[in-house]
Amino acid sequence: MPGIIGKKIGMTSIYGAEGVSIACTVIEAGPCVVTQVKNEEKDGYSAVQLAFGEKKEKNTSKAAIGHFKKANTTPKRAVVEFRDYGKEFETLAELGKEVRIQDVFVEGDFIDAVGTSKGKGFQGVVKRHNFAGVGGQTHGQHNRLRAPGSMGNASFASRVPKGKRLAGRMGHARVKLTNLQIVKIMPEQNLIILSGSVPGAKNSTVILQK
Repeated sequence: MPGIIGKKIGMTSIYGAEGVSIACTVIEAGPCVVTQVKNEEKDGYSAVQLAFGEKKEKNTSKAAIGHFKKANTTPKRAVVEFRDYGKEFETLAELGKEVRIQDVFVEGDFIDAVGTSKGKGFQGVVKRHNFAGVGGQTHGQHNRLRAPGSMGNASFASRVPKGKRLAGRMGHARVKLTNLQIVKIMPEQNLIILSGSVPGAKNSTVILQK
């Protein structure tokens, strides 16, 4: 099993071996349930589907309820597939089996975290792309401090090129951070502490993978 699903709890700080304060993120990871096992003969690829987080049955479709009943579990909020699991995790790839943190990770591992960043709404170029603005107030400049400046085109092409950094919606995007070290694992509370920040708001779903 190359990963697990969790929920972001918040941030804290831990003192390292040399007395240096390390900013850390606390994640409630698992327990997850194996809701489907895919293989190359039937599905064309090998993967394990994990589900995490309780969900009310009245808010779940009948197709999803039937899918979860096959794994002998209740409806879940998040369902994620993990492809190409190694041979060392074949014992976990069993329908209905419960997967916990200690089954996948150990302290000191470097893992990746995938989440949805906080939505910032419609923002200008200074906040969205770190533009500096037009600068000085002399030579007739007026209300131009946070303006994007020239579009860069005149008669030829007579349009704004694709990919031009302009104002627009910011955030609420899938973000992946790599090489976050596991500082501590607390299996009794299903908690895992990672060094650094993890994308997303509190209580948002986070995917942890090797």
